[in-house]
Amino acid sequence: MTDTAIAWDTYSRQRPERRPVNARGETTWFNWTQYPDHGPGAELLRLPPGVRALDLGCGKGGNAAHLAAIGMRAVGIDVSPAQLHAAAERWGYLPGLDLRQVDAVSYLRESAETFDAVYSVYGAVWFTDPARLLPVVRERLRPGGRLVFSQRPPVEGCYGCQASYIPRGDDEDPLVVKRWDYEPDAWEQLLAEHGYMDVRAMVLPAPSGPRTVGTLIVQARA
Repeated sequence: MTDTAIAWDTYSRQRPERRPVNARGETTWFNWTQYPDHGPGAELLRLPPGVRALDLGCGKGGNAAHLAAIGMRAVGIDVSPAQLHAAAERWGYLPGLDLRQVDAVSYLRESAETFDAVYSVYGAVWFTDPARLLPVVRERLRPGGRLVFSQRPPVEGCYGCQASYIPRGDDEDPLVVKRWDYEPDAWEQLLAEHGYMDVRAMVLPAPSGPRTVGTLIVQARA
């Protein structure tokens, strides 16, 4: 197992499971933000039933499962066996859901599959060098297909490749994974430089309450 897979397996054990139902009583739902019952849903992908969507870093599979449940064909990829095992245990019964353990760039380079949308929710777009990832995503998008991703906004002054630390036991050093942080206008420029069109990046404010960090959401078209 790679160091990256070990890190995300460790992270998986620290994350709570998705609730059985959301505030509307739905058993599957799409959530772009770090807050429950907040922000837009799958409508950002602008997809009709029956089309194909790719989740880069699907984690425990809740978002991909929702797309499959509403009639889309959803491929969810992740490097973490633990995350995918949890996804398969909860959502594996859905006929439109395809879960695969693979690195995002490797999958996109080696696959001949194309998609109507590629998306990432605090996933591989955040944790992969955009110079490597953005070109291969665009190659796998059908004409007019959409790339949409969300992640935390950057800390002011901390841009480009940064370190994320995943804690382990008291007597162990944390595991480290790299992430890429940019302001909205920098993401717009990066995507435009890689041939994407209609690029929009914005920070959705946090819901009312003690937490104030919003969610960066970026949308683009191939």
